[in-house]
Amino acid sequence: MKGEIVNRVANSPLVTFDLEDFYPDGKRIALDIAQWLWQGMVVKEKEFRDSLQQLDTDPFKDTYVALYCSTDAIIPAWAYLLVSIKLSPVTKKVIVGTLEDMETLIFSELLDRMEFSSYADKPIIIKGCAHKPIPENAYLLLAQKLQPIVKSIMFGEACSSVPLFKKK
Repeated sequence: MKGEIVNRVANSPLVTFDLEDFYPDGKRIALDIAQWLWQGMVVKEKEFRDSLQQLDTDPFKDTYVALYCSTDAIIPAWAYLLVSIKLSPVTKKVIVGTLEDMETLIFSELLDRMEFSSYADKPIIIKGCAHKPIPENAYLLLAQKLQPIVKSIMFGEACSSVPLFKKK
């Protein structure tokens, strides 16, 4: 029929991979350990342990926690370990670093557990717009997982994507 509008995107074999679909639930918290340092700069073991003992872990239930220190203090590894041991029983994950480091680690672990064989020899578009904080490293890790098995990889939206890879 002449003049019929055909939705080529809907009829395309393209598979859209949206990392946001896999974003795990759970509040993200950045926790500054400087609050437990003497004058914000020195780890005094007894005082540090005493302060940490007083920490209410209820607000951390089922959360992802990124530990950091906002001062230039030199923090011994055991101090972060001690905080982690205190929080781990109630949290989903505790790391040392930024919230972006946390998201990268979450997605790295998630992508390592995923099965990608259903994407074999298919053209894939990695959706680029997200309302959740998907770290750039997650897109790189995903592309690395997909590249050996897919026909092609594009980035963006089906209506305006950037070609990244095409199997020869």
